[in-house]
Amino acid sequence: DPARRIALEAEGVAAVDPADREALSAALAGATTILITSPPDAQGCPALRALAAAESVSTAWPDWIGYVSSTAVYGDRDGGWVFEDDALNASSLEGGRRVRAEADWLDAGRGMGLTVQIFRLPAIYGPGRSVVDRLRDGSARLVRKPGQVFNRVHVEDAVAGLFASMARPRPGAAYNLADDEPTPADVVIAGAADRLGLPRPPEVDWHDPEVSDAMRRFYLDNKRISNARAKAELGWRPKYPTWREGLESLI
Repeated sequence: DPARRIALEAEGVAAVDPADREALSAALAGATTILITSPPDAQGCPALRALAAAESVSTAWPDWIGYVSSTAVYGDRDGGWVFEDDALNASSLEGGRRVRAEADWLDAGRGMGLTVQIFRLPAIYGPGRSVVDRLRDGSARLVRKPGQVFNRVHVEDAVAGLFASMARPRPGAAYNLADDEPTPADVVIAGAADRLGLPRPPEVDWHDPEVSDAMRRFYLDNKRISNARAKAELGWRPKYPTWREGLESLI
């Protein structure tokens, strides 16, 4: 996308076509870290395929590689707590692809002697991407599913966790970067509406035909994400430990 490339370069980002092996190899030679954020497809992680092709041109790889995954890899836990060493039992196609991509990256790291680490994130929110924006533009829906809880993470906290790992790398480690308080989505939406002085959206039952397929998939998994390992090993402390602090930062 030429327009996207121009926008990135205006921000000081060196945009490289992943299909250009020579250019990608040159970029690798000058890199100190690699952070993978591209979602996997049916064949696995597209970034791994591109970088593996570039590696055939040059063997200059930085030691620290971070793969940003999703807590969808855990699947549904009926509201129970999940930890990084728990079995991965994704209940969605997207989650299953993440499981495969994680394994592929860890295998690549072991094979090449690189420090590959996995970061499992729940829903990310921040400026321009939050319930505040949806309430203001009228697109928010107050979906109720009794007993359902979600974690979330502010984008600033996610970035802080990545930097903390760069300072304390551990090959093969996986970290949950999630907030401290799993909370029902309808509680967050109602609380945000009240704080903004806006009417609460009409309540919609999870089984209602009005709920989109994408939203219904989002509500399939019910779990509480532990962030204890990231705190203990990385010294990470979320600036926005619950949705309340995060909400205030966006108003």
